[in-house]
Amino acid sequence: PPAAYRTVCGVNGPLVVLDNVKFAQYAEIVTFTLPDGSSRSGQVLEVLGPKAIVQVFEGTSGIDAKQTTCEFTGDILRTPVSEDMLGRVFNGSAKPIDGGPAVMAEDFLDINGQPINPHGRIYPEEMIQTGISPIDVMNSIARGQKIPIFSAAGLPHNEIAAQICRQAGLVKKSKDVMDYHEDNFAIVFAAMGVSGRAEVAAAGGRPWHRAPTGSPRAQVNMETARFFKADFEENGSMENVCLFLNLANDPTIERIITPRLALTTAEFLAYQCEKHVLVILTDMSSYAEALREVGQGARGAAGPALRGSARPPRPGPQVSAAREEVPGRRGFPGYMYTDLATIYERAGRVEGRNGSITQIPILTMPNDDITHPIPDLTGFITEGQIYVDRQLHNRQIYPPINVLPSLSRLMKSAIGEGMTRKDHGDVSNQL
Repeated sequence: PPAAYRTVCGVNGPLVVLDNVKFAQYAEIVTFTLPDGSSRSGQVLEVLGPKAIVQVFEGTSGIDAKQTTCEFTGDILRTPVSEDMLGRVFNGSAKPIDGGPAVMAEDFLDINGQPINPHGRIYPEEMIQTGISPIDVMNSIARGQKIPIFSAAGLPHNEIAAQICRQAGLVKKSKDVMDYHEDNFAIVFAAMGVSGRAEVAAAGGRPWHRAPTGSPRAQVNMETARFFKADFEENGSMENVCLFLNLANDPTIERIITPRLALTTAEFLAYQCEKHVLVILTDMSSYAEALREVGQGARGAAGPALRGSARPPRPGPQVSAAREEVPGRRGFPGYMYTDLATIYERAGRVEGRNGSITQIPILTMPNDDITHPIPDLTGFITEGQIYVDRQLHNRQIYPPINVLPSLSRLMKSAIGEGMTRKDHGDVSNQL
C-alpha cells in the first residue's frame, strides 16, 4: 500500500526533502496533499539513507513543512496517450488547455521511453522532400533523422519549421511519387518557455493561459504558440497536429518533462499507430537553461540536508547544483550532453514497425555564437544541422539558410538513382 509521511525537512525552489522515508525508489511518483486540500505531484530524484529528494512539478509554493502530507505511490511518471490527442492542445503536463474534453487514454507510457536495441534500428534511407531548395538539394533530410535548426533571436526559424510541416512529403522510388496521405502523417509540436499572452484557442475563443510573467530569456517568441496554431489551422492540418505548450510562467521543472511527454506521444503514434511523425521541439535553449536554472534555484535546500552522505554515481538533473557540485561550461550542468542525448536519440525507425520519428529541434544560439555549449553539444548528438544566417536575413533573402555551415550526415543514403535523381549528388557537389 502507498506510504504517507509528514516529514518534510526542507523546501527550496522545486525541491522538497523528506526525512525518515522507507523503501522510496528512484523516479517514484509522490503525491503532496496541502493544508487547503489541493494536491500536487512530484518525482523522487534521489534517495540517501532515510532522506529522499523530490522534485515538485507544479512548484512548492504553499507547501507547509508540518501540515503537508506526502504519499509515495510506488509508480513511475506515465502519461496517457491516444490517437485522439491529434488536433488537441495540452500544457506542459499533458493536460488539455483548449477547452475540450479529457482524452480517453489508450495506454499509459513511461515518459522516458523504452531503450531501443541498436540492432533493431533501421538506417534511414527515404528522403523527405520539404519544398525548400537549400534543404532538398544540398542538405536532404531522411525519414527518421534528427536534424536541428540553428538559429538566433529575430530570425525566421519558426516560419521555416512551419513551412517544412506544410510541405513535407516522402519521395518513393521516383521524384514524382509523393506520400501525402493524411492518415499516415502526424506532427507533434512542443514549445518550452513560450509566452501565454493573448493566445486563444479556436474552440470557443477560450484563453489558453493567464497573462505571462517570468524572465524574458525563458520565453520563446511572444507569438510562437499562436503562430504555429494559426498556421496549422489555415492549412487544414490541425487535425493531424498535437501541441504541447509549456508557458513562461509555468513551473520551470515542467519545462524539463515537456519534450519527453511530446516524444512519448510521438512514439505511440509511430510504433503503435504506424504513423510517420514529425516532432518539432522549440526552444531547446529554454530547455537547457531550465536544467541550469532549476538547480541554481534549489541551491541550499538539499545540499545541507545531504552533506556528508555517500553520493551515487549519477545524480538527477536538479540535484547537481543543490548538492553544490561543480557546474560545467557557462554554468550548465556537466551531464547536459547525456541529458540532451536522452531526447535526441528517441528519433529513428525500428525494425518491424512501419512508423518513424523525425526530429527537428529548434535552438536559438545566444549572441549568434555557434560555440555556445547548447549548439556545440547538440551538434555532437544530432545528424547535421540547418543553419539560419543573420546576414542573409538582413539582405531579405528567404529562407535565410546558409548552405555552407549546414549539413545533413544522412543525405548520402537518401539520394541517388532509384530514390531521387541519379545526378542528385553531383548537382549538390557542384553547387
